[in-house]
Amino acid sequence: MALPLPARVVLAIGLGGLALSVANQLTTRQLDPSLERASVLASLLAVVLMVVAALWQRVEPSAANRAALSGQQGLNLAEGLPAQMVVELGWGSSMLLTATPAAVLLLHDGERILLRRGLLGAEIFVPGPICRQALMRQRAISLVDLKHYPGRDEFDTMLPGLPAVVVQPIGERGLLLVGGWSERCFSQADLRWIEGWAEKLKTQWAGVWGQPSPASEQHPDGEPAIG
Repeated sequence: MALPLPARVVLAIGLGGLALSVANQLTTRQLDPSLERASVLASLLAVVLMVVAALWQRVEPSAANRAALSGQQGLNLAEGLPAQMVVELGWGSSMLLTATPAAVLLLHDGERILLRRGLLGAEIFVPGPICRQALMRQRAISLVDLKHYPGRDEFDTMLPGLPAVVVQPIGERGLLLVGGWSERCFSQADLRWIEGWAEKLKTQWAGVWGQPSPASEQHPDGEPAIG
């Protein structure tokens, strides 16, 4: 992988400095302690610059190329959802699609798809072993490069060819699945965004995920109160 221009400049300066230091040592007529100390310091500085150039790619990694995913951009919501929940799902899904490298979102309540947004795949999704494992552990599972996982077929109906998927549990039954554009595209900050929204949904709409909240208030029509 090619180094960026600033890293190449630093590498060239380091190599040039090392070459000049060696040339100076070879062409001098008389070596004295002060010259030797100066040469050692100059060589160390040149080596440090070369190490900085070598590590530059790790500090500023190049963004992975987006996969050529097929699908039409769209938004599907389950029928019969409370108006307040529709607003929350619309806002939260829009934020994740714009603030993270997400290509598609899918929200499942354990029985049906509540929300699908982004690149739309099939209209069905059946949680498999990986999803059940996330629910059992009550902890997100981040599949950074989906092609290396034997259970990747579980997500084919979400969107074929997804490079990466985050499976975030919501309560005892709910699942928030986020598919990414490329391998290893989700940073720790992205995962915190996903977890934070899932926690908000779990708290405000606890009854949907099969985990009643004793502190939640109820409207007369059965809709949870939004705090």
